[in-house]
Amino acid sequence: MFLTISTTGTPERPATDLGFLLHKHPDKAQAFSTSYGKAHVVYPEASVERCTAALLLEVDAVALVRRGKGKGRGGAPDAALAQYVNDRPYAASSLLAVALSSVFSSAMKGACQAKPELPARPLPLRVEVPALPARGGADLVRALFEPLGWTVSAEPVALDTEFPEWGDSRYVSLVLEGEQRLADALRHLYVLLPVLDDAKHYWVSSDEVDKLLRAGEGWLPEHPEQKLITSRYLSRRWSLTRQAMERLELVRLAETDDSAVEEIDNAVDEQTDTEEKPVPLAVRRRDAIVGALKGTEAARVLDLGCGQGQLVQELLKDTRFTEIVGVDVSMRALTIASRRLKLDRMGERQSERVKLVQGSLAYTDKRLKGYDAAVLSEVIEHLDLPRLPALEYAVFGSARPRTVIVTTPNVEYNVRWETLPAGHVRHGDHRFEWTREEFRGWAGTVAERHGYGVEFVPVGPDDPEVGPPTQMAVFTVTARNTKEEKAA
Repeated sequence: MFLTISTTGTPERPATDLGFLLHKHPDKAQAFSTSYGKAHVVYPEASVERCTAALLLEVDAVALVRRGKGKGRGGAPDAALAQYVNDRPYAASSLLAVALSSVFSSAMKGACQAKPELPARPLPLRVEVPALPARGGADLVRALFEPLGWTVSAEPVALDTEFPEWGDSRYVSLVLEGEQRLADALRHLYVLLPVLDDAKHYWVSSDEVDKLLRAGEGWLPEHPEQKLITSRYLSRRWSLTRQAMERLELVRLAETDDSAVEEIDNAVDEQTDTEEKPVPLAVRRRDAIVGALKGTEAARVLDLGCGQGQLVQELLKDTRFTEIVGVDVSMRALTIASRRLKLDRMGERQSERVKLVQGSLAYTDKRLKGYDAAVLSEVIEHLDLPRLPALEYAVFGSARPRTVIVTTPNVEYNVRWETLPAGHVRHGDHRFEWTREEFRGWAGTVAERHGYGVEFVPVGPDDPEVGPPTQMAVFTVTARNTKEEKAA
């Protein structure tokens, strides 16, 4: 991963002043440890007339995987390989942006004790990034950088120079030229590199809003692509994006009114602020399941793989569900579920509605027959793929409830969570995670084989590019098969 910053100078204003601004001496090659590898700063040229500083980031693929806290175990071979074989060591991304802010932190803040007058002085700069992911192509690159005063050259990189008919890749070779203060240039890169990659390698939390506003000070409030920049930088997390956009609007209004932001933003009483907080995905998932069950008019429900009993607890709140059975192979999980539900202190009428039993979904079980509905919420991905047919028969073939609801992660959505580098899954015990096409293919085959119809429901924000974070299938026994079973 490589980036160079060059400038020209005169005897009165030598180009080597770049070394003072970057706080890195041109005569030294320096190395800095980062969480994901080693960053090197060298000067290929350093004279009065011209000076170039190069930042080379060596990404440690193993460290990148380990920082993922073990995610990806047991996945498909191609997914496991993708942990190590990807573009992260080569293409500019949030990894390079973080290295910029770490290695050149003083320069980004505009601090220079040796020559305090330098940070405020625009320099004739040339920035080169040989391999830049650009989701949106060269046109988007220009739309992002040109309003900031840069002359932009963004040449698409061919997929393979030996086979030009294959066309261009999603990468460009970027050259920026313009009169800019160095601190401004670094802050432009810090924000826009991950925006163009449209991905981050770490979890995006609320402090990312502060980072964005600090780095965007002086240019982001008036940028014509402000909304796109904000949304992508914050990984399309709508609550954070809304928060950032509101704060940017305050900055714009304050500048227009020649006032301090604090004077504009004085209408909110923090003691009575009622802004809604984002709903966790687990809550949305349970709400979607309960809503689907209500639509089927099911009264007797199985929660297969009930874990610690969160869904069972939710179902108990609605009296239409007259019998709820939680099934799990783990006695420890059932013990926790029992404590959560307070079974030992539950009234007699309520306790008659709920039962927790130990059982394996890999085997048929007579106790599971005769129920209106069964739920497999975030269960199938914990099984090795060769064992999935056994679960399929145990539920759809043997137990055969009228309705089966299955939820599972949508692996395409994982790019929106940057703690998940390429090939990683959301939990260390997930054996696989499916794309929307893979899940629909499996569900369609199961439905056809066992006489069910199936409908698909998105759970969580339905991203126009990668879909929802959770995908849900609602299986319903077909009328023809219901009649055949009654006749039998």
